[in-house]
Amino acid sequence: MNPNYDLLISSIQNERVKQWASLLDKKHRDRSGLFIIEGVHLVQEALKSGIEVSVIVYDNERGIPSELRDAPKLGSSGYEAAKAAEWVQASRAVMAKCTGTDTPPPIFAVVSKPEHDQSALYLENSLVVVLDGVRDPGNVGTIVRSADAVAADAVILGKGCVDLYNPKTVRSTMGSLFHLPIIEGDLAELLPIAREKGIKLVGTSLQATHTCYSYDWKQPTWLLMGSESDGLSQDVRLQLDEAVIIPMPGGTESLNVATATAVLLFEGLRQRKY
Repeated sequence: MNPNYDLLISSIQNERVKQWASLLDKKHRDRSGLFIIEGVHLVQEALKSGIEVSVIVYDNERGIPSELRDAPKLGSSGYEAAKAAEWVQASRAVMAKCTGTDTPPPIFAVVSKPEHDQSALYLENSLVVVLDGVRDPGNVGTIVRSADAVAADAVILGKGCVDLYNPKTVRSTMGSLFHLPIIEGDLAELLPIAREKGIKLVGTSLQATHTCYSYDWKQPTWLLMGSESDGLSQDVRLQLDEAVIIPMPGGTESLNVATATAVLLFEGLRQRKY
């Protein structure tokens, strides 16, 4: 590791600080193709993933976390990526300004948005999660983690979804956004292509006559999940090949979208692998 020990940024008026802080706003993330990740775990995952990490900023009072100094904890590729990045010390005020938090993390990094083509969407026997208007950052992040956990091929964020690179969404993915393709796209264009390729479009409905346990998850499937309040939009519902219901013999009437998606994905995993 070769941190730039000579460079210490203490003022929130510094031009670089202003640039980093601007990435808290979507328009600046879209314009620059950059976003901020916070905390030791996310920085570790970014370095291991091979994504471009341009600068790593750490709290000068706390120093570089040990997890990011040791090659064994990063792996050879992650350690090389850490050496290639620029390292900067910063005051606690700068850390707070750039992360938008009252209790700033010990470290953050500025990274480039990953580039994914759409080939991952149409793999043989594909399993893809498609989100339609899911706006809660915590739900989207949890769904990305569940998709990562079952080794789904990709996640698609349709129009109306929260920005993947919103700091709250990024934090809630816990690094899973670096492990699988996450593609922002127009469902009106993508869903017909999937159907043409023989992929089944499946969603949930309280009126469904089939349970999620009777559906054949071994076939190529895109799982479509709608917003927390309204479910799937009318245009998307009309594209479904099949609707399923999650049996709930207990007293609750519904699950939130992240929990429901996890139940469905793990049933898919069970059928496909076990």
